[in-house]
Amino acid sequence: MAPIKIGLLISGSGTNLQAIMDNIQGGHINARIELIISNKKDAYGLERGRRAGITSLYIDRASFKDEEEYNLSLIREFKARKVDLIVLAGYLRALSKDFIAEYRDKIINIHPSLIPSFSGKGYYGQRVHEEVLRYGVKISGATVHFVDEGMDTGPIILQEPVHVRDEDTIESLRERVLAVEHRILSQAIKLYCDNRLEIVGRKVIVKGEGDEKGID
Repeated sequence: MAPIKIGLLISGSGTNLQAIMDNIQGGHINARIELIISNKKDAYGLERGRRAGITSLYIDRASFKDEEEYNLSLIREFKARKVDLIVLAGYLRALSKDFIAEYRDKIINIHPSLIPSFSGKGYYGQRVHEEVLRYGVKISGATVHFVDEGMDTGPIILQEPVHVRDEDTIESLRERVLAVEHRILSQAIKLYCDNRLEIVGRKVIVKGEGDEKGID
């Protein structure tokens, strides 16, 4: 089967991007990354992509009159490269309705909590872990989900818990959750590329049995 063509949207250092690239290179994911786009000029993920020989672009939101025009420019870039799957790997902007309609059920996001807890508007990055520790929950984790018109509301593909320790700081919790993010985001992409995901209402059914060994 031909590799699935992937496009990535990032805003930061790109550690999830690196995990995806490593798993593709290791033969664990049947995919090829065609394009990486960042809304941040200094995002280190762009450098990771360029070093791997992947087209990596900074597209400045300020160059466009509104979100709709900006998102249309993203669509054009991905369409020009015939991208099949969009992965949000630490992308800190909401997508427009046009973008979501264009790639319906073909956009995957990673979130650093167990959705629906600590998710929605304003819950991204460090704030998620701050709120987890402030609230005093005993379990956090990470979630991979399809993207719909809401904020962190799309059908859930995979989740994995992370126990919160009494001595945890924002940084220590973030590091353990990030390790889970790397694993389950790559695993979800593999399942998609192997055509093993089926959306039934709000549920995502994983079809058949496969070997996810090597995903890390």
